[in-house]
Amino acid sequence: MAPSIPDFEQRRVKVADGVTLNVAVGGAGRPVVLLHGFPQTHLMWRHVAADLAADHTVICPDLRGYGASDKPADPDGTAYAKRTMAADTVALARALGHERFALAGHDRGALVAFRAGLDHPNAVTHLACLDVLPTLDMWAAMHGTSAAVGFHLYLMAQPPGLPEQLIGGAPDAFFGHFLDAWAADPAAIPAEVRAAYLAACRAAVPSIVADYRASAGIDVTHDQADRDAGNRLRMPVAVLQQDWGAALGYDARALWRAWADDLVHATVGWGHFMAEQAPAEVAAALRELMAR
Repeated sequence: MAPSIPDFEQRRVKVADGVTLNVAVGGAGRPVVLLHGFPQTHLMWRHVAADLAADHTVICPDLRGYGASDKPADPDGTAYAKRTMAADTVALARALGHERFALAGHDRGALVAFRAGLDHPNAVTHLACLDVLPTLDMWAAMHGTSAAVGFHLYLMAQPPGLPEQLIGGAPDAFFGHFLDAWAADPAAIPAEVRAAYLAACRAAVPSIVADYRASAGIDVTHDQADRDAGNRLRMPVAVLQQDWGAALGYDARALWRAWADDLVHATVGWGHFMAEQAPAEVAAALRELMAR
C-alpha cells in the first residue's frame, strides 16, 4: 500500500479546465495549504500536517504535474507558470470552502506560494517559503563554479526534447541523486516514502521538466514585471532557509526584504528537506507565523 498521511482524507479536486489535483485534507480550524517541493509529493508534509491538524484545517495537494495530480501538456509554455499553479492553489482552497488561507511552500512549492502571495493578496493571509529564493533573485545568484550545485536548473531550462530524453533514460538515478545529496539525515525519508517519490517522478518527467523550464522563462518575466511595478507581499511572511548565501555569495535576508516588509527570516541548519528532518521546528515556525 502506498504511504499516506494518517487520518487525512484523499480527494480529487478540479481546479481548472482539464486539471484535477490529488489532495490530502485533515484537521479542523483556520485553513493552511502546504505545497511540496522537488523531487517529492504532498507526502513530504506528513509530519507537519499531522501536527498542524490539531488546530487547523490542513490541505496538502500534489502540484499539477506531480504525484497523482493531472499533468497537462504545455504547448505554449504557460501550463506550468507559477502564476498558473498559484491560481490552482486558490481554486483548490475555494473549492474546499476557504476564500482566505495561510500558505506554506517548500522548494518548487515555495515558488508557487510566492507567486500566489503576489497575485492573490486578498486570499493569502500568511505566507511561508522554505529554502528558496524568488526566481528572479535565484538566477542572479547563480554564477561561477559554485553554481554547479544547481546544474539541474540549467538542464531543465533547455528547449523541449533533450532534457526529457536524458532524464527519462535514468529517472531513478536523476531524481534519487537529489534525495541523497540534499538529505542531511537519510533516515528522515524512509524507504517506502523514497520509493513513492521516485515512482511519482518517474511517471512525470515531461511535466516536471516543464515546471522547471517555466522558471527559466515566463516566471522570470512575471517576477521582473512585479519588481518593476514595485509590487510587494502584503501579508506576514516567514522564510526558513539554509545558508546558501555563504556558498553563493548573497545576502538572503536582504533579497527577501526587497519583496516583503513584514518579514521574519531565519537561517536554519535543518537541511533542505526540513519538513521531514525537523518537522516539530517547522510546525512551530508556521504556528508563529499564523499568530502574527
